[in-house]
Amino acid sequence: MYLATTGRRSDAPPRPTGAGRRVPGTVIALGAVSLVTDVSSEMVTAVLPLYLVLGLGLSPLQFGFLDGLFNGATALVRLLGGRLADRGGGRHRTVAGFGYLLSALSRLGLLLAGGAAGGIAAALTADRLGKGVRTAPRDALISLSAPPEALGRAFGVHRAMDTTGALLGPLVAFAVLWATADAYDAVFVVSFAVGLLGVLVLVLFVPAGPAGSVRAAVPVRAAVSASAVAPVVRPKPPRKRTAVLRDPVFRRVVTAAALLGAATIGDSFLYLLLQRGLDLSPALFPLLPLGAAACYLLLAVPAGRIADRTGRRTPFLFGHGALLAAYLTLMAPTGWSTAVLTLVLLGVFYAATDGVLMALAGPVLPTDGRAGGLAVLQTGQALARLVGAAGFGAAWTCWGPRPALAVAAVALAAALTAAWRILPGREVS
Repeated sequence: MYLATTGRRSDAPPRPTGAGRRVPGTVIALGAVSLVTDVSSEMVTAVLPLYLVLGLGLSPLQFGFLDGLFNGATALVRLLGGRLADRGGGRHRTVAGFGYLLSALSRLGLLLAGGAAGGIAAALTADRLGKGVRTAPRDALISLSAPPEALGRAFGVHRAMDTTGALLGPLVAFAVLWATADAYDAVFVVSFAVGLLGVLVLVLFVPAGPAGSVRAAVPVRAAVSASAVAPVVRPKPPRKRTAVLRDPVFRRVVTAAALLGAATIGDSFLYLLLQRGLDLSPALFPLLPLGAAACYLLLAVPAGRIADRTGRRTPFLFGHGALLAAYLTLMAPTGWSTAVLTLVLLGVFYAATDGVLMALAGPVLPTDGRAGGLAVLQTGQALARLVGAAGFGAAWTCWGPRPALAVAAVALAAALTAAWRILPGREVS
């Protein structure tokens, strides 16, 4: 349905005007924290395979176990981080700061572990626990610091800064290795120092709570009538934190995100398919994620702004449509043109879904339960993606990569159809 006076969809949030066009300082500060922290974490991620397999001589089986631990230990911890942040009137910065500090200290754990697999596993677990604890409180702070009609742009700016750190991290790591003649300990020390810098930026520039944020006191629903462009704001009574999943709108968002997550096979499989199709040298393999990340960086802010103007449901579904197109592209004979197209589509997918999903769900949640609610959403999506990745791995083992990819494409198309019907057609902001 379109408004006669503006030509805009009635389910789209009002366009930000005036101060709403400026990204709040809290969002910029959190983006700087994420940028610095991602430089620190991606320094370790970039050299970890070389360090564990070539430096310490771990077997592929041992590395596979540790890599799974490194990537899968965050899901359930997000619930704890969200709940702790919501208690006591909002401890978002405190809980997020603890998560950032724990991740920074894990670099020292890698340094002290030497070649002991147990010590390495403990350090990697600490890093992932820190990431899990801080994610929901950080996103809640972003949601509470920006006006509802500009949340897409706010999350887009944050994700762009975060991705900048992810791009810089491997470059810094390899520069340190080059300068120190492959001294992995030096990488861990520099990573620790950069991680502490991120914690310092958080303490100095991020407010202790959401007080003073735009429209953060209570969630509101903006209704735009056919004869007036200005939203009619009606405050909602506060809801209990324990009743988050009882909200039918939020429950539908969680269900749609979980369905789509279960049909997502995981980036590593896509990169492996590209590497095999191109017969790419293992030394060049790390360039594939950088290509998708660069596209994500360029599109994160524009995607957020489009979501604010047109409604967030459509870009979120469009992003998964881009992922489906990437699956279909990979089923064609692989060449450099298909490889570039796949990486671009993967970047579009993340730009249109990652921050947009948080912007879609945030205004639905009560202020005093926003971190916990976002944690529920993120945990459900993460667990669903683990199931999807495991299922694709099993299908690959049984049938081969091409048939498994065809099944994944069918599953994603079905999930996309279901999500289109499940997601609320009217935005809540």
